[in-house]
Amino acid sequence: QVQLVESGGGLVQAGGSLRLSCAASGSIAVINAMGWYRQAPGKQRELVAETTSGGTTNYADSVKGRFTISRDNAKNTVHLQMDSLKAEDTAVYYCNADLYPDDPDSLLTIYWGQGTQVTVAS
Repeated sequence: QVQLVESGGGLVQAGGSLRLSCAASGSIAVINAMGWYRQAPGKQRELVAETTSGGTTNYADSVKGRFTISRDNAKNTVHLQMDSLKAEDTAVYYCNADLYPDDPDSLLTIYWGQGTQVTVAS
């Protein structure tokens, strides 16, 4: 059973910083992409940032220059450093991983964490 466990959310003042972490555990063969999505009340879930196993990164325009995604392939972890936070960054942040479970018949499967709340007070 594969699990993604997030940590690091909380309440911060506008202009402040937070660091989110996500660890993937369980029977994992290969992880392709890992990333972060967010969903604000009344809005659709949207991509924040993602990174491939080769190190390619992709950011939403709204967070470019403020957020940095990093990944430790050896530890199956991904982090999101969020600086210069704005009120509009308030959302539940979800970790995401596209991976092959360690099973002979496995297919590329998408897994989600349980989500962590980030609240930015203006």
